[in-house]
Order: sequence, then C-alpha cells, then structure tokens
Amino acid sequence: MAFIDYIDYDDASDDLKKLYDRYGGKTKIPANIIRIAGSNPKAMEAHIDLYRAIMFQKSELSRHQREMIAVVVSAINECHY
Repeated sequence: MAFIDYIDYDDASDDLKKLYDRYGGKTKIPANIIRIAGSNPKAMEAHIDLYRAIMFQKSELSRHQREMIAVVVSAINECHY
C-alpha cells in the first residue's frame, strides 16, 4: 500500500487527466507505480520517460535482464509494483 494517496480520474486536474488517458489504456487508470506521481503531472511524465529510456533504449543488457533486475530490486524493497 502506498503512503501517497492516488488521485482518482474524476478528481484529477486537466493535465493529469490527459496523462491518465495517455497511459491508462481503456480504463484510464495507469499502473499504481505511475499513479503515485499524480500529485505532480510533470514528475509523472518524467518518470515514464525515464522508465522507457531504461527499459527500451539500446543497452548492453537484454530486455529480459533488465526486467529480472527490476523484479529483484522490487522484491528486496518489498515493493508490490
């Protein structure tokens, strides 16, 4: 459970609703790891940009290896994302 409350779509600012629309798929609800930055839409967008750079841009690590690292780090941190 996050210590920061998520902002519901109906309570979101116009800027945040645009991000929810963009990253939330049909439900307009992005993954919780994304929603946690809802109080700061610019930070949310920067977080997604960073994630995409780390996970999808050219790297000496394969995508599979990067995912494994993310899983291990999340487990160590007892993070359910």
